[in-house]
Amino acid sequence: MNIYADNAATTKMSRTAVDAMLPYLDQIYGNPSSLHSVGQRANEALASARGRVAACLGCDAGEIIFTSGGSEADNQAIISAARIGERKGKKHIISTAFEHHAVLHTLNKLEKEGFEVTLLDVHENGLVTARQVEEAIREDTCLVTVMYANNEIGTIQPIGEIGAVCRAKGVLFHTDAVQAAGHLHIDVKEQNIDMLSLSAHKFHGPKGIGALYVKKGIALTNLIEGGAQERGKRAGTENIPAIMGMAAALEEACGSIDENAAKVSALRDRLIAGLSEIPHGVLNGDAVKRLPGNVNFCFEGIEGESLLLLLDDKGVCASSGSACTSGSLDPSHVLLAIGRPHEIAHGSLRLTISEETTQEEVDYLIGAVKEVVSYLRGMSPVWRDLESGKSKFVTA
Repeated sequence: MNIYADNAATTKMSRTAVDAMLPYLDQIYGNPSSLHSVGQRANEALASARGRVAACLGCDAGEIIFTSGGSEADNQAIISAARIGERKGKKHIISTAFEHHAVLHTLNKLEKEGFEVTLLDVHENGLVTARQVEEAIREDTCLVTVMYANNEIGTIQPIGEIGAVCRAKGVLFHTDAVQAAGHLHIDVKEQNIDMLSLSAHKFHGPKGIGALYVKKGIALTNLIEGGAQERGKRAGTENIPAIMGMAAALEEACGSIDENAAKVSALRDRLIAGLSEIPHGVLNGDAVKRLPGNVNFCFEGIEGESLLLLLDDKGVCASSGSACTSGSLDPSHVLLAIGRPHEIAHGSLRLTISEETTQEEVDYLIGAVKEVVSYLRGMSPVWRDLESGKSKFVTA
């Protein structure tokens, strides 16, 4: 059996998204900036897609900027807020210790320019609170950026509560919603979100296309200079086929969020229950406040890389954390942020399922993980020391 359980890394494109793209590859192929009829047909499609994406987020079409993906959107949002703050003499930014590296590395860059960054501690259950944010806000705070849902452990943050605090304090609020868009209900107005990043390939759209929601009145700083595309805020000829695929995929996902969430959450809970039977394993992140398809465990006494390779031999595609850092030998910064020791964090496994996953596949996943963990522990000197009492178990 072959099972794809790495949907947090990327998803399979839906037939709806593929079909939406095809006409714009060989029929409506004009440059939307051109004044002739072929270009204007492409421009009409671009406007339509912008409105459809905006409708899914609860904002106006003019508040959507198309980008190459979530990382670019994160960069532009954070740098723009920093420049706005800088002009007002405010150079303090608040975030969390377990953000995606697109956020953390951008904050590191700003620190070198004299900005002060406060990274909020993450509770063991993988959550931060609005109270933490409120207590961290200062007179010189120009931005709060907190991810909507974590890409590794799947925990969903209280975005509406954090947004309300930021709005009351007059501080810009950005959220990286790459893992949330298409899977959770989002209303940027109701949740007091000023800027939001998303990426199409996380909800069955194409790779290389994303969007940034920017509340009207916020002045964006350009990352790419050139033409006047995207109201002069993101130069480069728009990728119309990918944009149309993203709009179609997001509409489809948002139209069935409740149905998909109910189905996938039930399978997720079945998977968590099965993997919880493995001795000295621990679920990472809150058991309830998490994305419908996310399951993340640490198993003591093994290395995550070996686990992944052996699971791949059994036809299971999984990961040990973010695909953006899969080449690193360092333990996940997310797991370290929630208090997992290095030796435990190294034995992590992330399984992310989708609405296409079946109960039969979940049961196969449970059996495969149990078998591989047992096999690896049987040949591990670390596990022998733990079993003999020479070393102490960290997990229960």
